[in-house]
Amino acid sequence: MRFMMIVKATQDSEEGIMPSQELVDAMMKYNEELVKAGVMLAAEGLHASSGGIRISYPEPGGKPQIMDGPFTESKELIAGFTLIEVNSREEAIEWAMRMPDPHGRGEGVIELREVIETPELTSNPDSLALHAQLRDLGRPKS
Repeated sequence: MRFMMIVKATQDSEEGIMPSQELVDAMMKYNEELVKAGVMLAAEGLHASSGGIRISYPEPGGKPQIMDGPFTESKELIAGFTLIEVNSREEAIEWAMRMPDPHGRGEGVIELREVIETPELTSNPDSLALHAQLRDLGRPKS
C-alpha cells in the first residue's frame, strides 16, 4: 500500500520562508529512518504557489485554462510531500505521527492519503501491463 503524506502550506511557506537548520536536520533524520526501514519512495518540498501554475478544465471537452500563482486559498495548498510504501493504514499513520512538525512552529498539518493502485481503476490486462512497464521505467536504476 502506498500513502502520500501531504504537508499543508502555511503563510510562512507561501512567503518563501525556508525552514530553520534545526528543522532541516530533524527532517533529514526522519527521512533517513524511512529509508532504513525501506518504506520511502520519495520526499520533496515545494516552492511557494507564487511560482506555481494551475491548469483547470472549466467545461467538459473544453480547452484547459492556465492561471499563474500565487493562489489565495493557502489552507488548501501543499508545501511538500512524502510518498511511502507500507503494509497497512495503521503503519502509514505510525510513520506520519513520527514526522517532525513540518513547519516547526506548531502550525504543521499533515494529510495522509492512500494512493489508488491501477488494479482499482481497471482490470484490463493491457492497461495493467502498460502501467507496470511505465512504473518500472520511471524507477531509478540501482
